[in-house]
Amino acid sequence: MICIMEIRDLRIDRGRAFDWGKASSDYADYRDIYPERFYRSLTDRGLCVKGQKVLDVGTGTGVLPRNMLHFGASWIGTDISEEQIFQAKRLSEHLGDGIKYCVSGAEKLMFEPGSFDIITACQCFWYFDHKRTSPLFAKMLSCGGKLVFMMMNWLPFEDKIAYKSEELVLKYNPHWSGGGDTFHPLSVPEEYYEFFDIADSFEYRLPVHFTRESWNGRIRACRGIGASSLSDKEIADWEKEHLTMLGDFPDEFNILHYAAFAVLEKK
Repeated sequence: MICIMEIRDLRIDRGRAFDWGKASSDYADYRDIYPERFYRSLTDRGLCVKGQKVLDVGTGTGVLPRNMLHFGASWIGTDISEEQIFQAKRLSEHLGDGIKYCVSGAEKLMFEPGSFDIITACQCFWYFDHKRTSPLFAKMLSCGGKLVFMMMNWLPFEDKIAYKSEELVLKYNPHWSGGGDTFHPLSVPEEYYEFFDIADSFEYRLPVHFTRESWNGRIRACRGIGASSLSDKEIADWEKEHLTMLGDFPDEFNILHYAAFAVLEKK
């Protein structure tokens, strides 16, 4: 049973409601796509490694902690969606007690001051109320602790398949504001500069491998389709048209993405 957790934000999709819980099954099956280089971008900089306590905010299905647990850090993952946390716990069962999960919005986190060495937020920080999260994150970090924002998005103007997929999302959900991305540095909201200094910032292009099925699932899991307020029929009609479009391409292919990181150090 899916627990409704509708979000409305005038900054996103013109205020049209979305609910990540509706897309949790697809998230579990199709959103675990970050290549090893993505994780090594953190560990090569001494982040999320042995001896550190890490809080992953907006963890979704726990992709980051599940794939980085073997680097030795201890992890807590939080998400506003009960369904996402359910999937995260299910997918982490074989990992023992190495990751703890809890349901909470970023603005309502309740951990003791100095609880963490690192706080991560991947593909989610733009949803935060930054006036509330910037002092809260600083408070929860230890002295010299790091806040890491990161993202990995496809590049529709550099990749034909991504461009055509975006066209179809917009056909069914013209209010979706998640498309049209271009290669650029990650922009840190100004609210964080009162509490943090920028320690590092970098970005790079990278190919991500998909099959027709997994790319269709990846797009279906996005905010514009699976998490949106589209009806079941609209989603089914979109999927039929999307799969027909993908039939013009090979069974397997790479989609060009870019990864972007900003590492902030607590003042």
